[in-house]
Amino acid sequence: MSSSRIKVWGGLLACCWAMSSCASLPDMDAARDKSADAPTVALAQGRLPTKQASALLARRWAKATPDMKALAVLEEAATGVPLIAGNKVTLLFDGPQTMKEMMAAAAAAGSTINLETYIFDQDEVGMQFADLLIEKQRAGVTVNILYDSVGTLGTPAPFFERMRAAGITLIAFNPVNPAARVGKWEINNRDHRKLMIVDGKAAFTGGINISSTYANSSFFRSRRKPATTDSKQVGWRDTHIKIEGPAVAALQWTFIDAWVRQEAGELPEREYFPKLKPVGDKIVRVLATNPERGSEIYKAFVLAIQEAKKSIHITSAYFVPDQQFIDALSGAAKRGVDVKLVLPGVSDHGIVFHAGRAFYDELLSNGVKIYQLQVAVLHAKTAVIDGTWSTVGSANIDRRSFLHNYELNVVILDTAFGNGMESAFNEDLRDSKQVTLEQWRHRPWADRIKEWSARLAEYWL
Repeated sequence: MSSSRIKVWGGLLACCWAMSSCASLPDMDAARDKSADAPTVALAQGRLPTKQASALLARRWAKATPDMKALAVLEEAATGVPLIAGNKVTLLFDGPQTMKEMMAAAAAAGSTINLETYIFDQDEVGMQFADLLIEKQRAGVTVNILYDSVGTLGTPAPFFERMRAAGITLIAFNPVNPAARVGKWEINNRDHRKLMIVDGKAAFTGGINISSTYANSSFFRSRRKPATTDSKQVGWRDTHIKIEGPAVAALQWTFIDAWVRQEAGELPEREYFPKLKPVGDKIVRVLATNPERGSEIYKAFVLAIQEAKKSIHITSAYFVPDQQFIDALSGAAKRGVDVKLVLPGVSDHGIVFHAGRAFYDELLSNGVKIYQLQVAVLHAKTAVIDGTWSTVGSANIDRRSFLHNYELNVVILDTAFGNGMESAFNEDLRDSKQVTLEQWRHRPWADRIKEWSARLAEYWL
């Protein structure tokens, strides 16, 4: 998020401060339901019988270190979301690789392209993407775009009008102007998801917006080093995924549900749900949250941390956790789990940067290892736990993501995918500096004051 957007967003939050009450995150002790004995697994044809589901999971998780079945049961009980089998999941790193894959998929579309994004900038990347979507719409492909009205505050209206004039259907999510949605003005609830579904068969999701901000790749997996750590000049480090298989239907439903909730017109009638056959062996859980649901991403995250046996490796762009999340990380470290966090060393968002650092002392004191990425602006929101439970998505580790935003994370329960996530995490460690407790306790008093001040506003970040 750019500094200009942050300033405007801060002003809008100040305006609605008196209109909103502070919501709270769920108590995970109460959410732990162990009454079920097997997780639910869905395929394209429907849900598998319990015995078949158990046999499938036993084969897939035979080499997993923790008891993944137990975690899957707890997670389903807490979130109400089943597992989906038969998928192919491809990791994509940074903006250039991701945009290349997304544009190639869009260019090959034959029937529909549904795009949901927080930021859609009128810049070189945004214009290229818009031109491609206009071209596909004119070629007979139905293109639908849901863009957040706060995330696109800096984007000129004619940019969207040009696409609308070409026949593309667009909706501005929760408009900033109260007159645009009389009686249902929800300025505090933003659509922070990044999702594109092509022909109902392939989907892309993760942390990357449609913007030239991501045009410069980070030094991830590069032997070169940056000449500067200026956040305006270094690349952005982010992670996205491409999904093919039965889970795409769940992601398509997520898009359509968000569209319908805006009550701003019907989607053009097309075949959005083609028959999907298994195309891979990945088992996933699609967690699409909104302010009216039960913080499913938060629940899944905390449960996975609480159940961890060997390792917790988290990469978080904006890290402002609540006390329960801190306690879960600290508790894991105390019982011998290798808990490592890669957090920003270079940030585009100063107040969040300092608010997150306000928790360092407690975490470091309890054995959590903290590393700060030095060679890029960190924007990824990922984790891998015990080498088998992984998540990639849009949700930051903060109350805004868990309580107020429309967010989307995919949980992948697979050892091979987990190995890829561990490899990426280790690459980020290479480009990070560890923060020690002794070093931290000797930081300047000016930094301590910034952290204290930022923490006062942590709920609203």
